Amino acid sequence: MMNRVLLVGRLTKDPELRYTPNGIAVATFTLAVNRTFSNQQGEREADFINCVVWRKQAENVANYLKKGSLAGVDGRLNTRNYEGQDGKRVYVTEVVAENVQFLDTKSSGEQRGSFNPQPSGFGYGDQGPQNNPFGSSGNAKPGFTKNDDPFANAGQPIDISDDDLPF
Repeated sequence: MMNRVLLVGRLTKDPELRYTPNGIAVATFTLAVNRTFSNQQGEREADFINCVVWRKQAENVANYLKKGSLAGVDGRLNTRNYEGQDGKRVYVTEVVAENVQFLDTKSSGEQRGSFNPQPSGFGYGDQGPQNNPFGSSGNAKPGFTKNDDPFANAGQPIDISDDDLPF
């Protein structure tokens, strides 16, 4: 069996941090995830997905993410139910996040007036693109262009036996 969810979206409001009676942190937030297609009016719609994260990661989410922050969530889909105040059964489906990636830097979060389809935070902290090992244009090394062959070995064949190939 497999139950895996991967999402990238923006928070619809600030995360809510609470603690269980045993002192375990739990944060809840809703992620707006754009659909890949447009509706009949040509507008892009989004799905609003409830997420829950526990322990230290919950505290980090509450401290560093806010409304509009771009986040990646890796987790599992969970369905639970309880009896509501009116006596009816209430069903809840949510993503239990095992890992939350912060995809905005502080500077890009403050400048969120316009949508930037390429997030600037690639897991390299808040230093920005100057410290991005891929360079500001996404190339492997400075001086390379998109059409350069990264596997070119100065015209020499690569010495690999058939036993080393994974296929």
